[in-house]
Amino acid sequence: MKYTLPSLAAVGFLFASYTVVSSNQPVPIAPALVEPASAPFTNFIAGAGIIEAKNENIAIGSPLARLVSKVAVKVGDKVSAGSPLFYLDDRENRAELVMRRADLVKAQADVLVAKATLIDAQSLFDLANAISDSRAISGEEMLKRRNAVTIAKAKLESAVAFVEQAQSAIISTETTLERLIVRAPIDGEVLQVNIRAGEFASAGALALPLLVFGDLNNFHIRVDIDENDAWRFDKNAKAVAYLRGNRRFKVDLQLAYVEPLVVPKKSLTGDSTERVDTRVLQALYQFNPQQLPAYVGQQMDIFIEASDAGADS
Repeated sequence: MKYTLPSLAAVGFLFASYTVVSSNQPVPIAPALVEPASAPFTNFIAGAGIIEAKNENIAIGSPLARLVSKVAVKVGDKVSAGSPLFYLDDRENRAELVMRRADLVKAQADVLVAKATLIDAQSLFDLANAISDSRAISGEEMLKRRNAVTIAKAKLESAVAFVEQAQSAIISTETTLERLIVRAPIDGEVLQVNIRAGEFASAGALALPLLVFGDLNNFHIRVDIDENDAWRFDKNAKAVAYLRGNRRFKVDLQLAYVEPLVVPKKSLTGDSTERVDTRVLQALYQFNPQQLPAYVGQQMDIFIEASDAGADS
């Protein structure tokens, strides 16, 4: 019995020692599901690129706040410039157009009345003016007939102005009706539709566009180049893009243009080592979408050949 407690203490000490030693073993690093792409250049600038349509992704909005009466396209449709994308409720404006056209008919009739009145006043004045004997008609009567001609001319001019005003009102209403048909700005493809018939379309810039549209004949990749690497960037340097998820898919890039304004970084990859408090120079490269199974909005790993000439030794 006297050896029981010392034995238990020794067992507890050994167990504690084993637990401490085993818990201090380094955690094995889990293998990567997909091997990351490696740069094909000795000196290079690396960055993440976002695929977008040629001429950028166009966020289609509504010029007026109205109910949507019909959506004429679906995702994937290829449409030409000027083709309808969706229609806004136009019943109120069509009723207004009927009224405007009736106003035009009335204004045109008023012109005819004003012309007849002028002819009548002018005839009476000419008749009185043709009398050779001044005693046959008083001066007051001549003045009245002369003034009647002047008033008739003014009424005719006013009637003509009302016709022009009515015509302008019709053109204005027809323009509004045309604006209620939202059309494709360029030849391209519908990338996303976020509006349905019967829903209310708000006017102005929206966080979620009503419809996203773009030209997919060529893809652009928007590459963020850290401002610290901007001095190493060469517009004529070679550039290669690797598809995330399978580094065997790669494509040579051609520079489309560089946006010369350095801006705060907005496109984030989610990497824990990524700098977010930095500014970037944005370069846009292009490639044929048939060369890769890629989609608009997808991220790619970009490597741009760079020269380290002038770096601190």
